[in-house]
Amino acid sequence: MLVPVGGNLGVGQPLGNFGPETPEACCMESHNDGADELPPPPPLAPDCEPIKAEETKKLVKPKRTLVPRKGLGRKGQQIKLCTNHFKVSLKGADEFFHHYYVNLKYEDDRPVDGKGVGRKVIEKLQQTYATELANKDFAYDGEKSLFTIGALPQVNNEFTVVLEDVSTGKTAANGSPGNDSPSGDRKRVRRPYQTKTFKVELCFAAKIPMSAIAQALRGQESEHTQEAIRVIDIILRQHSAKQGCLLVRQSFFHNNPSNFVDLGGGVMGCRGFHTSFRATQSGLSLNIDVSTTMIVKPGPVIDFLLANQKVNHPNQIDWAKAKRALKNLRIKTSPANSEYKIVGLSDRICHEQIFTLKNRSGENGDPETTDVTVYDYFVKNRGIELRYSGDFPCINVGKPKRPTYFPVELCSLVPLQRYTKSLSTLQRSSLVEKSRQKPQERMQVLTDVLKRSNYDSEPMLMSCGISIAKNFTEVDGRVLQAPKLKAGNGEDIFTRNGRWNFNNKRLIQTSIVEKWAVVNFSARCNVRDLVRDLIKCGGMKGIKVENPFDVFEENPSMRRAPAIRRVEDMFEQVKTKLPGAPKFLLCILAERKNSDVYGPWKKKCLAEFGIVTQCVAPTRVNDQYLTNVLLKINAKLGGLNSMLQVEASPSIPLVSKEPTIILGMDVSHGSPGQSDVPSIAAVVSSRQWPLISKYRASVRAQSPKMEMIDSLFKPQGTEDDGLIRECLIDFYTSSGKRKPEQIIIFRPTHYHILHDEIGFTPDDLQELVHSLSYVYQRSTTAISVVAPICYAHLAAAQVGQFIKFDELSETSSSQGGHTSAGSVPVQELPRLHKNVSSSMFFC
Repeated sequence: MLVPVGGNLGVGQPLGNFGPETPEACCMESHNDGADELPPPPPLAPDCEPIKAEETKKLVKPKRTLVPRKGLGRKGQQIKLCTNHFKVSLKGADEFFHHYYVNLKYEDDRPVDGKGVGRKVIEKLQQTYATELANKDFAYDGEKSLFTIGALPQVNNEFTVVLEDVSTGKTAANGSPGNDSPSGDRKRVRRPYQTKTFKVELCFAAKIPMSAIAQALRGQESEHTQEAIRVIDIILRQHSAKQGCLLVRQSFFHNNPSNFVDLGGGVMGCRGFHTSFRATQSGLSLNIDVSTTMIVKPGPVIDFLLANQKVNHPNQIDWAKAKRALKNLRIKTSPANSEYKIVGLSDRICHEQIFTLKNRSGENGDPETTDVTVYDYFVKNRGIELRYSGDFPCINVGKPKRPTYFPVELCSLVPLQRYTKSLSTLQRSSLVEKSRQKPQERMQVLTDVLKRSNYDSEPMLMSCGISIAKNFTEVDGRVLQAPKLKAGNGEDIFTRNGRWNFNNKRLIQTSIVEKWAVVNFSARCNVRDLVRDLIKCGGMKGIKVENPFDVFEENPSMRRAPAIRRVEDMFEQVKTKLPGAPKFLLCILAERKNSDVYGPWKKKCLAEFGIVTQCVAPTRVNDQYLTNVLLKINAKLGGLNSMLQVEASPSIPLVSKEPTIILGMDVSHGSPGQSDVPSIAAVVSSRQWPLISKYRASVRAQSPKMEMIDSLFKPQGTEDDGLIRECLIDFYTSSGKRKPEQIIIFRPTHYHILHDEIGFTPDDLQELVHSLSYVYQRSTTAISVVAPICYAHLAAAQVGQFIKFDELSETSSSQGGHTSAGSVPVQELPRLHKNVSSSMFFC
């Protein structure tokens, strides 16, 4: 079995502890003075000798070892490559990183759960107790871990830290939050800054030798390498935090408008950078690359809502949707420029929302209370002109029992707030288009960011003696020759720069499009011409496309109905008019795949009726468009568009000699802000060995954010309902009743070999991986990863739309929190109908 995978495991990483380190860990000692004596040991066989107790102490936990590499590949044209790695050097490695567990509590011993508060508290701790801490620099991850170089001088590290205005994020010059906002019971008098007291406890956890970094510089790895690299990654992350960046794991984003691209809907793409230290064969390096995240468009709240809901006037805003979109976003209010977090909206409009105002104007100086609307308070008491807020709800930034309201026009969203909901297809394509960079442009951007980051001034890196080179690392590379492809009639396909076409060529294995029909969900499309052109183009590619039985137009009265009802109504038409179940349905959508109809339609066809279907949203129909549609249809109906020449022979080293199944695995997760949306796991498997171009897929839902697939094997009584069993049975039935002798598994995707029983040479394995990027049946281009991985991703995405999980997560806000992986029970996905379960439905 060969397992080349990437992702979170890495080479040689242990997968868990398999029992105690020594037998003594399992022993129990009796302390009852012989009251309950143990029975005597069983008699020894004549040829057995017991292990003596002292010998067992020699047993130790096996050390982690790297998977040995079988040399280097030699095939291909030698070239020099510039990589986005920057060499790291180290002066001295005798010190140790000391790891401390950080316990933050409020004065009343409640745990601190506020996001971002930790960094402020630790920074204040350093300032306040510099002498007691021996003026040591900290590397703090923002949560529970803190690192120093050398030990802290004190054994007992418990401190009290006082922060000003921590709850509002308000600067001291702005006064208290009660001065500019109407609250149910706050006095309208100027008060000194609010302060909050924290208890900080630093508990020693571990020592990490810096010599592990020195070993990484020599291209070696020890049991402490990953821990040491994690520390210096945290140092870089902290460095970016001090510069005011938005941090997303190992990526950071500056508040620079030149880095923003408008994606529509109140969402912007924000270009930033990803950094991580990497242990490589040639030593330790800093890897820097461009990165993009989505942020909420900063500026007036009302402008965001208009863009987000795609309406032209505030009167058209759906305020229930607005409440969900705004929850947990941060705003600044004018004129005081105070910062708050949105908790909701007022129940009534600004003209009608009443709160109790307290004034010290009584005869004895006692407070008097009057009821006043939010609108009147700001206009009459504060003298602030409100142009349009009176007829809309107020923004609530208070607490559940003590709301604090602001008119919406006085509120602006602050910059660098992540947008964590799913992007529409149009937003996604816009992001891809606007994020493209040519290599030279990308190199210049990375060079500039390294210079601006000024890592040489970072105190912790200086203390470590770590310095980072300013130039890209040059490495030796090889360009492999493109694999040869075969089309129909034995013709060769010639590729150029990873591209080819089917001009004047037929597909290698063609299907027949028969017993089919067209359904049109209100698309403005000349269906008659589309069908005629599809039949003609199919004939040129060797696909016989018969005339459709009928064209079903959506009832105009259904166009504004919920998507599921639209699909049900359409299927009633099909069932009523067709003499039997169709083998294929061409579905014409008014929009691209972000259409609400797409998921319910796919579920109806693939899960309930077992009908192959292809959705299209034609805007500009030409030969290239029709050919691309036919490539997908042919693959879904069991055909094959092209294949590798070594596959047709068959002469793929090792793979063609013994029955071999190739598996691709992927897990798709919900949007980051949706903690209760299940993850979707998919496993695709090759079929009809010795082919490696045909696949089928099995898909399951699993707990949110879980990266490991938990349904590979799923015993149920005497049977197994896991994904792997489905794949093995299909391979057996489609490959002449042969069981696979060899299994190759891919997961996304750095191509680390975790285990190899097959015995590939480096050249043969690299040629196989390269070839698998040319068997992608959806297009006439090579792809950047092996086809089974892409298919697994497509299958997970498509079956995931059978159930609109996003609708189950309406309570998740745009800034919502997370739950731990595996903690949420999941709704089962509908299984594919047996008629399509072995098809390439995902193409």
